[in-house]
Amino acid sequence: MKIGIITLPFNWNYGGILQTYALQFALKKLGHDSYTINRNTAPMSLKLKVLSYVRRSILKIVFRKDVVVRTWPTKEEEKTIRQHTDRFIRENVQITDLFKSEKDFKNIGKYNFKAFVTGSDQVWRPKYSPVLENHFLGFLPKNGDVKKIAYAASFGVGNWEFNARQTKICASLAQSFDQISVREDSAVNLCKEKLKVDSVVALDPTMLVDKEEYIKLVEKDNIPQLPGTLLNYILDLTPDKKKIVDQVADEFTIKPVSIMPKGIFREVGKHKLDDCICPPVTNWLRGFMDAKFVVTDSFHGTVFSIIFNKPFLAIGNAKRGITRFSSLLKILGLEDRLVLNYDESIKEKINTPIDYEKVNTILDQKKKEAYQFLENSLHVNQKGLG
Repeated sequence: MKIGIITLPFNWNYGGILQTYALQFALKKLGHDSYTINRNTAPMSLKLKVLSYVRRSILKIVFRKDVVVRTWPTKEEEKTIRQHTDRFIRENVQITDLFKSEKDFKNIGKYNFKAFVTGSDQVWRPKYSPVLENHFLGFLPKNGDVKKIAYAASFGVGNWEFNARQTKICASLAQSFDQISVREDSAVNLCKEKLKVDSVVALDPTMLVDKEEYIKLVEKDNIPQLPGTLLNYILDLTPDKKKIVDQVADEFTIKPVSIMPKGIFREVGKHKLDDCICPPVTNWLRGFMDAKFVVTDSFHGTVFSIIFNKPFLAIGNAKRGITRFSSLLKILGLEDRLVLNYDESIKEKINTPIDYEKVNTILDQKKKEAYQFLENSLHVNQKGLG
């Protein structure tokens, strides 16, 4: 069956890229041919650009602050920043032609998809989805005969962020789905209460792929071993998080290593563009392969720590949504690996081993359930879940 995948637009987010790769891997394993809809990220509005430029110009010229005036990259600069991540997508992910705007969904019929899967990642979080109904397949004809499936779709948070209009439209669209699975346990209640549909919890797609497959990707790229074995994958660095990294480094006498770009464009600007280039996706994977310990505030950083059976601490990231962490860790019996800030219990957590034999047993069962969900969903005859 030819399947279209609707997820968040590609950028340089490693977890977002790998969850798409993994979902295609799983669907191929089930005998299907899938394509991810290739979409442009919504551009920063002209109004915001002007306001930002003016404000930062004043800070720089009048107050002599050392700030970057233009905080957004041009298309050519973005191409440079994404050169390695774009190559991974070209080589490992089947994609459609580029949809330059959400209006291009009107042309999707030319692909002759027999089913659509929306997910995973935070596809149902309004702040990441400018046209939210498209993530509920609202671009499809009402009386069409294609299958509609949500796989591990995520609201990102445990509270309801849709406005009244979005709730009404998306509830109606959700009720036309053949099957719905969500990524967090809290999402089951949100689906029931707000969208009036039933759903089940399913693993993030990245966990449907065995670690050996990820290792093959790294070996194909000949990625050398990284210079340190304490993987420090922190998206939003704070003094508390640095303390945790430092304590792990001291406890095990291991050197921290980062798999992040050296700089962020909005902070360093065009004059340090090379520092903003995202390392290859396989370099990112190598970090987890070689790690003796991982400290991360990333959901997918937590996921890949588990996939590679590494000791880790997951630092809850309220800004990006803690529900994603707590739900996954609860399923696997790893709630004690989640920390919210630096305190005296950190040392005990660092030195408490993880029973990966038990974790892998649970994970294998959940993986079987996920594949069964996908297989059943793509063969159901009856529509509707409400």
